[in-house]
Amino acid sequence: QVQLVESGGGSVQAGGSLTLSCAASGYTSTIYLMAWFRQAPGKEREGVANMMTGGGSAYYAESVRGRFTISQDNAKNTLSLQMNSLKPDDTAMYYCAAANRGVKWSGFMPSSFTYWGQGTQVTVSS
Repeated sequence: QVQLVESGGGSVQAGGSLTLSCAASGYTSTIYLMAWFRQAPGKEREGVANMMTGGGSAYYAESVRGRFTISQDNAKNTLSLQMNSLKPDDTAMYYCAAANRGVKWSGFMPSSFTYWGQGTQVTVSS
C-alpha cells in the first residue's frame, strides 16, 4: 500500500504562483509514474502533469504547459508542482496520484492510477 499526502494549496490572485507538494510513503517501489490531477466543481477529473519515478521527461496538459513544472525528489519520496501565471480557470481541487506497476496503463486518466491523495484546494481569483 502507498500513502500520498498533498500540501501547499491556497488562494492567490491571477498571475500569482503556488507550489504543491506530495509526500509518498509505504511500498513506493511499486510505483512507476506519479502525476497531478485536478477537478473543478461540476467537471471531470483531468490530468495536469506526470513524470516517471526516477526521473525522465515530464508530460503536461496543454492548458498548463509553459506555466506549470512537475518535479520529484526521489531521496525524499516527494513530488512537487510549481504553478506560475495562475489563472481563474486553474481553480480546482488538486490531487497527487501514483500508478502501480501491476495495473494496466490506459492513458493519462484516473483509471490508470491506483493511489490518490486527499487533495488540496487551489483558488485563483481575478
